[in-house]
Amino acid sequence: MAQRALITGVTGQDGSYLAEFLLEKGYEVFGMVRRLSLENYARIEHIRRDLHLIEGDLLDEFSLFNVVEQVAPDELYNLAAQSFVPVSFTQPLLTAQFNGLAVTRLLEAVRRVKPDIRVYQASTSEMYGKVREVPQTETTPFHPRSPYGVAKVYAFFIVVNYREAYGLHASNGILFNHESPRRGLQFVTRKVTDGVARIKYGLARELRMGNLEAKRDWGFAGDSARGMWMMLQQPEPDDYVLATGVEHTVRDLCEVAFRYAGLDYRDHVVVDPAYYRPAEVARLVGDSTKARTRLGWEPKVSFEELVGMMVDADLARVSRELVAV
Repeated sequence: MAQRALITGVTGQDGSYLAEFLLEKGYEVFGMVRRLSLENYARIEHIRRDLHLIEGDLLDEFSLFNVVEQVAPDELYNLAAQSFVPVSFTQPLLTAQFNGLAVTRLLEAVRRVKPDIRVYQASTSEMYGKVREVPQTETTPFHPRSPYGVAKVYAFFIVVNYREAYGLHASNGILFNHESPRRGLQFVTRKVTDGVARIKYGLARELRMGNLEAKRDWGFAGDSARGMWMMLQQPEPDDYVLATGVEHTVRDLCEVAFRYAGLDYRDHVVVDPAYYRPAEVARLVGDSTKARTRLGWEPKVSFEELVGMMVDADLARVSRELVAV
């Protein structure tokens, strides 16, 4: 009998890559989706016929109990969240509900309905915020610099608490920035590669950006999805950093992306203070030694390959849009 996995946030970037990966492993994959007036299934359209979609809402504890009871999964991956850091400053309470308290609701459903479920919680490098050490490991103290990061710290520790108090097999994956052509357009990597494509095709002349000196550890979302699964195959639950260990500035990102398309970023990128965060996170780079040694995980896609992949995808998309017009 096939293993059953339940993915919240299945329609997002990470959810779509994880669903693909688990289907290839022979899993029966269930995706929890919220009822919306307009469906947003573009990222999973190519595998939709192979998925079981079930309605549920992280803000409704009764629906979570029902979903866990109906699906009775072997593994549960909680990837659903309000995932855009700038929005957390304008919607801090909603972010706290989705990214923090909702995790408690989900863990409580697992504890009461089927406590042998193996749980993965999507944690984030944004929890480190004003970093205490470089690079960051599983033991680096947290100092979040956004409501998003604060809510994720709560979620991290409630997972640890349920693991220690109730013996749940619940693990946190502390993922550093992970990107792909499926990343939302509001995120900095897609903003850059979409901007490159539009400038290349003459639809725009400039790209307005915030802090170009912020440093991040950018990897490929498909590599991260593989690491999530590896965590839940371990006999004991634990917390793991998934990162490339290589840092690049936003300026580096712009330079590589524009150069890939035969352009010079200095001719097009304009720094606009309006895009600075109220509290900036200057330098995030992870040490994934624990994941590499215990899980056997390692990233396969380099920064340059990732950026090229994303530029190619956006060039193709913008070209199709122009043909359609």
